[in-house]
Amino acid sequence: MNAPLLLLGDVAVGDTLPGLDHDVTATTVVLGALASRDWRPMHHDRDFAINRNGTRDIFLNTPNQAAWFERYVTDWTGPTGRLGRMTFRMNTPVFPGDLMSFNATVTLVGTDDAGCGWINLDVALMVGDVVATTCATRVAVPVDGQDNPWSRHGDDWRP
Repeated sequence: MNAPLLLLGDVAVGDTLPGLDHDVTATTVVLGALASRDWRPMHHDRDFAINRNGTRDIFLNTPNQAAWFERYVTDWTGPTGRLGRMTFRMNTPVFPGDLMSFNATVTLVGTDDAGCGWINLDVALMVGDVVATTCATRVAVPVDGQDNPWSRHGDDWRP
């Protein structure tokens, strides 16, 4: 079963995205570090993280968090959503045993001069009541059923 195609006209400023929750395990942390070739020990060596870094445990690295934000946004947009920009600020580490909860609000809906449909989102990665990381995302979505942001190149793609 295919998810319905998200079109620009389906979204309005102030809309909220469905949440995404994920229980973080040591495997979540280590596999993310390995996938991004981050060999720094605070992402896989618990003794180092605690005794040398002074943290509670190993913790998610930057590329791992970026991948979770990308997944969250593109799960919502579906396969025709194309990330244009993403900036985020990590406020506190995310450790094994934490429950990551993602939520987002639409802050802008519009088209650029090339006719590409854009949605800006303010995304938060929460751990309990704490905002662990904030993320501002710009994602292109089709303006109609004939459009596909992935087919845009050169001057037609201005993220």
